[in-house]
Amino acid sequence: MTDISIGTQLPALTLPAINRTTLALFAGASGDHNPIHIDIDFAKRAGMDDVFAHGMLSMAYLGRLLTNWQPQSKLRKFETKFTAITQLRDVITCSGEVIDVFEYNNEPCAKVAIQAAKDDGTKTLVGEAVVAI
Repeated sequence: MTDISIGTQLPALTLPAINRTTLALFAGASGDHNPIHIDIDFAKRAGMDDVFAHGMLSMAYLGRLLTNWQPQSKLRKFETKFTAITQLRDVITCSGEVIDVFEYNNEPCAKVAIQAAKDDGTKTLVGEAVVAI
């Protein structure tokens, strides 16, 4: 028996402000060395004011939100869509809400709407996850 139901809120996850060290470390950890994320000269030549965060960094943060809530072994589906750029110094908060509880393959599951958002409320990543409960 679980106390998870429609409307259950996942504990929010707020990360430190994005900085150049975070981007360099994520590039090394993920293998995504696209210079738009780590080389200001390249970013400016591409028409940007500065480098900006990898979209997958926010997805990794959402993954942490989910696995802080339930063990990774219970994650059945995890998909997202990028909706805005995460700039340097943005503080990202990840949140989620159970929007459905159902049974799949004889296993009770929860569908969770998830999002990563900046301090001003701009959503940078939205998606859904299915988690066994």
